[in-house]
Amino acid sequence: MPAYKYEALNSAGRTTSGLVEADNPRAARSQLRGQGLVPLSVAAVQQASMAARSSLFARRTFNSTLLAVWTRQLAGLVSAGLPIERALTALADESEDARQRELVAQLKSEVNGGASFAAALATAPREFDDVYRAVVAAGEQSGALGVVLERLADDLEERQNLRAKLIGAMAYPAIVSLIAVIIVVFLVTYVVPQVATVFTSSKRTLPTLTIAMLGLSAFVRQWGWLVVAMLIAGTGLLSWMLRNDAFRERFDAATLTLPLVGKLARGYNASRFAGTLAMLAGAGVPILKSLQAAAETLSNRAMRADALEALSQVREGAPLGSALAGKKRFPGILAMFARLGEQTGKLPQMLERAAKQLSTEVQRRAMAAATLLEPILIVAMGGVVLLIVLAVLLPIIQLNTWVK
Repeated sequence: MPAYKYEALNSAGRTTSGLVEADNPRAARSQLRGQGLVPLSVAAVQQASMAARSSLFARRTFNSTLLAVWTRQLAGLVSAGLPIERALTALADESEDARQRELVAQLKSEVNGGASFAAALATAPREFDDVYRAVVAAGEQSGALGVVLERLADDLEERQNLRAKLIGAMAYPAIVSLIAVIIVVFLVTYVVPQVATVFTSSKRTLPTLTIAMLGLSAFVRQWGWLVVAMLIAGTGLLSWMLRNDAFRERFDAATLTLPLVGKLARGYNASRFAGTLAMLAGAGVPILKSLQAAAETLSNRAMRADALEALSQVREGAPLGSALAGKKRFPGILAMFARLGEQTGKLPQMLERAAKQLSTEVQRRAMAAATLLEPILIVAMGGVVLLIVLAVLLPIIQLNTWVK
């Protein structure tokens, strides 16, 4: 039965809104009048959701964390034996967010209309990507939707945990760097000129460090806005150029050659690729379709191009391990585990093991980098502040010498 979103006036004259299930809009209005409400507007949930998603400032209903939680809840209900439409009804009733209720009601309406759950998810492609829908479709075809949803929830949670750890590892160095820049700019543009003006009236030669700091201060005060404008313009230009696929691929390939960032990017993308491929293959999705979907999850375009080339080789009959071994941007451990999986007939398990090892290595590198960056940034900040303080103190020491 379709769901409708309504706005109506209650007996107190106040506007209320919600969802109601009915065969058609007329029946929905009749149902509202039976509840003592005066309907103002009634629209199918699917139409309302499409209009909301087409808005310029529309945001996703599910972020990565909420999607993992929602998938876990749905997996538990389906594994308990509830039909998918009843599970969706329970999730819609328990949701405290109006946008989530509308989205789940839309999915339920599609399922009640005879569509498969995967087809219902396809009506909201912004919320459920190709990988998510492919896994659900494989679960429906195999009759083990609950198990597949549990595996999908595990993958979403592991991916979210890895991203959170990477962000957490880099957050402290980023905050320290930002604070250091703000302090240095304040000292150079305000403190140094204020103190130095006391000594310029003496008409004596100032120390070289003080003169250099005053020159830097004058440059920042006069041309600092231009430097900031150029940085913003450069960032905007780079963002615009990255929209070009060829330039984006070259840029991402160059990123992989950087000493630290490159290794982190390789490990993170390879871990995501292996985990997605293991999940899809384990759910029964054909290997070619699994490779296509896994390649699309790669944020690094150079590695995505390599994955698509490997897909072409597998389509022509080459083993997956051999195809990946020829792609040097992917870590060798991925090709090794893929080859072992093909030889033992346990490809999903071997790929999952490779994904875990790559994820662990990425976390180790990120934590080691953060641990090393913290003292380096503190020492560098202390050194810059020391130079500024010396630039201020040296004229005072020199003046004291003149007085004596």
